[in-house]
Amino acid sequence: MTVAVVDSGVDASHPDLTGQVLPGKDFTGAGSPHRDTEGHGTAMASLIAGHGHGASNSAGVMGLAPKAKILPVRVDLAGNKFVTASLASGIRYAVDQGASVINLSLGDSNSYPGSKAAKAVAYAQAHDVVVVAATGNDAGTVSYPAALPGVVAVTAVDQGLNFWSSSNTGNVTVAAPGVEVAQADPTTKSGYAVADGTSGSSAYVSAIVALLRSKYPDLTAGQIINRLVKSASFLNNTGKKAPDKELGYGIARPGSALTMDIPKGPKEGPLAQASSSTSTQSGSASGDNNPSQAAKKKDKSSSSGILLIAGIAAAVIVLGVVFAVIRSRRNRGSGGSGPGGGGMPPHGTGYPPQPPTGYQQYPNTPPNQGYPTPPGQSPQHPNPYAQQPPHQGQ
Repeated sequence: MTVAVVDSGVDASHPDLTGQVLPGKDFTGAGSPHRDTEGHGTAMASLIAGHGHGASNSAGVMGLAPKAKILPVRVDLAGNKFVTASLASGIRYAVDQGASVINLSLGDSNSYPGSKAAKAVAYAQAHDVVVVAATGNDAGTVSYPAALPGVVAVTAVDQGLNFWSSSNTGNVTVAAPGVEVAQADPTTKSGYAVADGTSGSSAYVSAIVALLRSKYPDLTAGQIINRLVKSASFLNNTGKKAPDKELGYGIARPGSALTMDIPKGPKEGPLAQASSSTSTQSGSASGDNNPSQAAKKKDKSSSSGILLIAGIAAAVIVLGVVFAVIRSRRNRGSGGSGPGGGGMPPHGTGYPPQPPTGYQQYPNTPPNQGYPTPPGQSPQHPNPYAQQPPHQGQ
């Protein structure tokens, strides 16, 4: 499956993404789609299709769909009028290149209904492409383009499967892990970072959609979304009723989505009848013009140059199993590199350019609080959707 990552570009030379990144296109006029000065697009690509590296791919980041191909679509994320123009062009390009999933881990208040970007999203949907987008990190309402009709809008949950309080709420589809997520980042010294944000959650759901499209090639985009929605669960978030303004139809469960006996349903899918109120959400909270939003990163660089160990792709998890986001194992760290988060680009041009409200600032981790691999043992990939004992009553 081809997953289009419409973002800041994807570093095709990153060891965890070699061979996975297609030529793509740059709509910023600034260079190659394989150039990622912000690190965000590469991070999202690693959560989707990272394959690790080293002996038996035991180091680095393993994505949720490591055999997927990444189509890098580099768009302008600076918050000016060109953002929407490049975003619209990038989405249409992704469709024409055969992407079956488009990941939009970004927010743009100019993508309101009727805009060029909104029409591009509709173009994708008309061509049977699943569009997945981050809801935003402002603790406000779901931002555009996630708020557009038919888009899979994704919020974040933490390691305890609880709703992440900085996620935007409203017309939400599903939730996925988005707190302390280890990911590739070419802008840091180690090549990796840990971040909070609905961006990562969106990438995980795009990966689930890629897996579903691979296993069920005869299903329409709407029917794929139906499997995603029908297999989601609130798990330990008791007392909620779907669709919930925080978690939508629940926490996305890749194993259940792949294996549950779910009727195909209408070709249009469950989001086709979205209420007209979706098109009236402003999506204009502070920071929505910025990419959504990788949030603060924490670089764990090793003095010996050993790369950070990150989260592995999910194993297939049967119905009734609770998923827990496991804190990614990291090498012995030397602490973050400053108040802006580890490895931010120089001259204050960190990602996103103007951090929206709701970001969580991580303090520098004291030395010797990393998670080095014991001598003689191979590094392991912690599973972000780790199997746990079945939750009572689910």
